[in-house]
Amino acid sequence: MNTAVMQKRFLKSLDTYNDNAKIQKKMAEKLLSYLDTARYDDILEIGCGTGLLTKLAVNRLEYNSYTANDILAECEGLIKNIEPGINFYFSNIEESINSLDKTYDLIISNASFQWFKNIEEFLPKLISKLKPNGTLLFSTFGPENFRELNYILGISLPYLSKREYETLLKEYSPVIDEEIHVLAFKTPADVLRHLKLTGVNSLENKSWTKHDMFKFEDDYNNYCPTAPILTYNPMYIKLVRAIK
Repeated sequence: MNTAVMQKRFLKSLDTYNDNAKIQKKMAEKLLSYLDTARYDDILEIGCGTGLLTKLAVNRLEYNSYTANDILAECEGLIKNIEPGINFYFSNIEESINSLDKTYDLIISNASFQWFKNIEEFLPKLISKLKPNGTLLFSTFGPENFRELNYILGISLPYLSKREYETLLKEYSPVIDEEIHVLAFKTPADVLRHLKLTGVNSLENKSWTKHDMFKFEDDYNNYCPTAPILTYNPMYIKLVRAIK
Protein backbone atom coordinates (compact mmCIF):
# COMPACT_ATOMS: atom_id res chain seq x y z
CA MET A 1 0.00 0.00 0.00
CA ASN A 2 1.48 3.29 -1.17
CA THR A 3 0.99 6.09 1.39
CA ALA A 4 1.16 8.83 -1.24
CA VAL A 5 -1.52 7.11 -3.32
CA MET A 6 -3.68 6.66 -0.24
CA GLN A 7 -3.42 10.37 0.61
CA LYS A 8 -4.25 11.40 -2.95
CA ARG A 9 -7.33 9.20 -3.19
CA PHE A 10 -8.66 10.03 0.26
CA LEU A 11 -8.22 13.71 -0.61
CA LYS A 12 -10.41 13.23 -3.68
CA SER A 13 -13.10 11.56 -1.55
CA LEU A 14 -13.37 14.20 1.19
CA ASP A 15 -16.55 15.67 -0.32
CA THR A 16 -18.21 12.29 -0.87
CA TYR A 17 -17.00 10.27 2.11
CA ASN A 18 -19.68 11.12 4.67
CA ASP A 19 -22.56 10.27 2.34
CA ASN A 20 -21.10 6.92 1.32
CA ALA A 21 -19.24 5.62 4.39
CA LYS A 22 -22.28 3.80 5.79
CA ILE A 23 -20.36 1.15 7.70
CA GLN A 24 -17.83 3.64 9.10
CA LYS A 25 -20.73 5.73 10.45
CA LYS A 26 -22.14 2.71 12.27
CA MET A 27 -18.68 1.94 13.60
CA ALA A 28 -18.24 5.45 15.01
CA GLU A 29 -21.58 5.22 16.81
CA LYS A 30 -20.82 1.81 18.30
CA LEU A 31 -17.26 2.77 19.25
CA LEU A 32 -18.39 5.43 21.71
CA SER A 33 -20.76 2.95 23.37
CA TYR A 34 -17.71 1.17 24.82
CA LEU A 35 -16.76 4.15 26.99
CA ASP A 36 -17.48 3.89 30.71
CA THR A 37 -17.63 7.62 31.38
CA ALA A 38 -18.21 10.85 29.48
CA ARG A 39 -15.35 12.77 31.11
CA TYR A 40 -11.78 12.66 29.76
CA ASP A 41 -9.52 15.64 30.37
CA ASP A 42 -7.20 15.17 27.40
CA ILE A 43 -8.37 13.36 24.25
CA LEU A 44 -6.45 12.40 21.11
CA GLU A 45 -8.28 11.22 18.02
CA ILE A 46 -6.18 9.53 15.34
CA GLY A 47 -7.20 9.55 11.68
CA CYS A 48 -10.06 12.00 12.14
CA GLY A 49 -10.65 12.43 8.41
CA THR A 50 -13.91 14.25 7.68
CA GLY A 51 -14.92 14.14 11.35
CA LEU A 52 -17.51 11.34 11.53
CA LEU A 53 -16.27 10.29 14.95
CA THR A 54 -15.14 13.79 15.94
CA LYS A 55 -18.64 15.23 15.71
CA LEU A 56 -20.10 12.47 17.85
CA ALA A 57 -17.30 12.66 20.42
CA VAL A 58 -17.33 16.42 21.00
CA ASN A 59 -21.11 16.34 21.43
CA ARG A 60 -21.10 13.47 23.92
CA LEU A 61 -17.87 13.81 25.86
CA GLU A 62 -16.60 16.37 28.36
CA TYR A 63 -12.95 17.34 28.03
CA ASN A 64 -10.37 20.06 28.59
CA SER A 65 -8.47 19.50 25.35
CA TYR A 66 -9.30 17.60 22.18
CA THR A 67 -6.61 16.95 19.58
CA ALA A 68 -7.60 15.57 16.19
CA ASN A 69 -4.89 14.07 13.98
CA ASP A 70 -4.90 13.25 10.30
CA ILE A 71 -2.44 12.64 7.48
CA LEU A 72 -4.34 15.13 5.28
CA ALA A 73 -3.87 18.82 6.12
CA GLU A 74 -7.11 19.54 4.24
CA CYS A 75 -9.08 17.88 7.04
CA GLU A 76 -8.32 20.75 9.41
CA GLY A 77 -11.06 22.97 7.97
CA LEU A 78 -13.63 20.19 8.25
CA ILE A 79 -12.70 19.57 11.87
CA LYS A 80 -12.67 23.27 12.79
CA ASN A 81 -16.18 23.57 11.32
CA ILE A 82 -17.30 20.95 13.81
CA GLU A 83 -15.63 22.61 16.80
CA PRO A 84 -13.25 25.59 16.43
CA GLY A 85 -11.54 24.80 19.74
CA ILE A 86 -10.18 21.45 18.56
CA ASN A 87 -6.41 21.24 18.16
CA PHE A 88 -5.61 19.83 14.71
CA TYR A 89 -2.38 17.85 14.45
CA PHE A 90 -1.34 17.26 10.85
CA SER A 91 1.07 14.33 10.62
CA ASN A 92 1.58 10.70 9.72
CA ILE A 93 1.06 9.61 13.32
CA GLU A 94 2.69 6.24 12.71
CA GLU A 95 5.94 8.06 11.97
CA SER A 96 5.57 10.92 14.47
CA ILE A 97 4.18 9.09 17.52
CA ASN A 98 7.43 9.46 19.49
CA SER A 99 7.33 13.24 19.09
CA LEU A 100 4.05 13.65 20.99
CA ASP A 101 4.96 15.68 24.06
CA LYS A 102 1.98 14.85 26.29
CA THR A 103 -0.11 11.94 27.43
CA TYR A 104 -3.86 11.42 27.16
CA ASP A 105 -6.78 10.13 29.18
CA LEU A 106 -8.43 8.82 26.01
CA ILE A 107 -7.01 7.95 22.60
CA ILE A 108 -9.66 7.05 20.05
CA SER A 109 -9.70 6.17 16.36
CA ASN A 110 -12.32 4.99 13.91
CA ALA A 111 -11.54 2.90 10.84
CA SER A 112 -7.97 4.08 10.29
CA PHE A 113 -5.50 1.67 11.90
CA GLN A 114 -5.84 -0.83 9.04
CA TRP A 115 -3.82 1.58 6.87
CA PHE A 116 -0.77 1.55 9.12
CA LYS A 117 2.31 -0.23 7.83
CA ASN A 118 3.28 -1.88 11.12
CA ILE A 119 0.51 -1.88 13.69
CA GLU A 120 2.46 -4.33 15.87
CA GLU A 121 5.21 -1.73 16.40
CA PHE A 122 2.87 1.24 16.55
CA LEU A 123 0.45 0.09 19.25
CA PRO A 124 3.01 -0.23 22.11
CA LYS A 125 4.28 3.27 21.30
CA LEU A 126 0.73 4.58 21.26
CA ILE A 127 -0.14 2.95 24.58
CA SER A 128 2.88 4.67 26.12
CA LYS A 129 1.11 7.97 25.36
CA LEU A 130 -1.76 7.07 27.69
CA LYS A 131 -1.90 8.43 31.22
CA PRO A 132 -2.12 5.85 34.02
CA ASN A 133 -5.59 4.32 33.75
CA GLY A 134 -5.96 5.98 30.35
CA THR A 135 -8.12 4.30 27.70
CA LEU A 136 -7.27 3.31 24.13
CA LEU A 137 -10.37 2.68 22.04
CA PHE A 138 -10.28 2.05 18.31
CA SER A 139 -12.11 0.35 15.50
CA THR A 140 -10.45 -1.25 12.53
CA PHE A 141 -11.14 -4.19 10.22
CA GLY A 142 -10.45 -7.91 10.36
CA PRO A 143 -9.29 -10.46 7.75
CA GLU A 144 -12.77 -10.97 6.25
CA ASN A 145 -12.91 -7.34 5.17
CA PHE A 146 -13.41 -6.96 1.40
CA ARG A 147 -13.01 -10.70 0.97
CA GLU A 148 -14.63 -10.45 -2.47
CA LEU A 149 -11.89 -8.11 -3.69
CA ASN A 150 -9.23 -10.35 -2.20
CA TYR A 151 -10.67 -13.37 -3.99
CA ILE A 152 -11.19 -11.65 -7.35
CA LEU A 153 -8.19 -9.32 -7.47
CA GLY A 154 -5.82 -10.93 -4.99
CA ILE A 155 -5.38 -7.66 -3.06
CA SER A 156 -5.81 -7.05 0.64
CA LEU A 157 -4.41 -5.04 3.51
CA PRO A 158 -2.46 -6.97 6.20
CA TYR A 159 -5.44 -7.21 8.55
CA LEU A 160 -4.82 -8.76 11.96
CA SER A 161 -7.30 -11.28 13.32
CA LYS A 162 -9.03 -11.04 16.68
CA ARG A 163 -6.70 -13.71 18.05
CA GLU A 164 -3.64 -11.81 16.83
CA TYR A 165 -4.84 -8.63 18.55
CA GLU A 166 -5.52 -10.61 21.72
CA THR A 167 -1.95 -11.93 21.65
CA LEU A 168 -0.42 -8.55 20.83
CA LEU A 169 -2.30 -6.77 23.64
CA LYS A 170 -2.65 -9.60 26.15
CA GLU A 171 -0.97 -7.74 29.05
CA TYR A 172 -3.81 -5.19 28.92
CA SER A 173 -6.67 -7.74 28.85
CA PRO A 174 -8.38 -5.99 25.92
CA VAL A 175 -12.05 -6.13 25.06
CA ILE A 176 -12.30 -7.13 21.40
CA ASP A 177 -15.49 -7.55 19.38
CA GLU A 178 -16.00 -8.05 15.67
CA GLU A 179 -18.90 -7.99 13.22
CA ILE A 180 -19.73 -8.83 9.63
CA HIS A 181 -21.71 -6.40 7.46
CA VAL A 182 -22.58 -7.07 3.83
CA LEU A 183 -23.50 -4.33 1.36
CA ALA A 184 -25.32 -5.24 -1.85
CA PHE A 185 -24.91 -3.39 -5.15
CA LYS A 186 -26.60 -3.47 -8.55
CA THR A 187 -23.41 -3.99 -10.56
CA PRO A 188 -19.69 -4.62 -9.98
CA ALA A 189 -19.09 -1.10 -11.31
CA ASP A 190 -21.16 0.20 -8.39
CA VAL A 191 -18.81 -1.61 -6.01
CA LEU A 192 -15.86 0.24 -7.54
CA ARG A 193 -17.77 3.52 -7.37
CA HIS A 194 -18.44 2.94 -3.67
CA LEU A 195 -14.75 2.32 -3.05
CA LYS A 196 -13.80 5.47 -4.94
CA LEU A 197 -16.30 7.66 -3.09
CA THR A 198 -14.92 6.46 0.25
CA GLY A 199 -11.26 6.66 -0.78
CA VAL A 200 -10.67 2.94 -0.42
CA ASN A 201 -9.66 2.51 -4.06
CA SER A 202 -6.12 3.17 -2.83
CA LEU A 203 -5.93 -0.57 -2.19
CA GLU A 204 -4.61 -0.98 -5.70
CA ASN A 205 -2.17 1.41 -7.37
CA LYS A 206 -2.65 0.97 -11.10
CA SER A 207 -4.72 2.27 -14.00
CA TRP A 208 -7.29 -0.14 -15.38
CA THR A 209 -7.81 -0.92 -19.05
CA LYS A 210 -11.21 -1.76 -20.53
CA HIS A 211 -10.10 -5.38 -20.53
CA ASP A 212 -9.36 -5.16 -16.79
CA MET A 213 -12.82 -3.74 -16.17
CA PHE A 214 -14.60 -6.38 -18.25
CA LYS A 215 -12.69 -9.15 -16.50
CA PHE A 216 -13.46 -7.66 -13.08
CA GLU A 217 -17.16 -7.52 -13.88
CA ASP A 218 -17.21 -11.10 -15.17
CA ASP A 219 -15.26 -12.43 -12.19
CA TYR A 220 -17.47 -10.54 -9.74
CA ASN A 221 -20.68 -11.79 -11.33
CA ASN A 222 -19.33 -15.35 -11.26
CA TYR A 223 -18.34 -15.02 -7.60
CA CYS A 224 -21.60 -13.32 -6.62
CA PRO A 225 -24.18 -14.71 -9.09
CA THR A 226 -27.21 -13.31 -7.26
CA ALA A 227 -25.97 -9.74 -6.73
CA PRO A 228 -22.59 -8.08 -6.25
CA ILE A 229 -21.84 -7.80 -2.55
CA LEU A 230 -19.03 -6.32 -0.49
CA THR A 231 -18.17 -7.61 2.97
CA TYR A 232 -17.02 -5.42 5.83
CA ASN A 233 -15.47 -6.96 8.97
CA PRO A 234 -15.39 -4.23 11.67
CA MET A 235 -13.44 -4.83 14.87
CA TYR A 236 -13.70 -2.84 18.12
CA ILE A 237 -10.82 -2.88 20.56
CA LYS A 238 -10.64 -1.29 24.00
CA LEU A 239 -7.92 -1.44 26.62
CA VAL A 240 -6.90 0.45 29.75
CA ARG A 241 -3.32 1.23 30.72
CA ALA A 242 -3.83 0.17 34.32
CA ILE A 243 -1.57 1.36 37.15
CA LYS A 244 0.68 -1.46 38.29
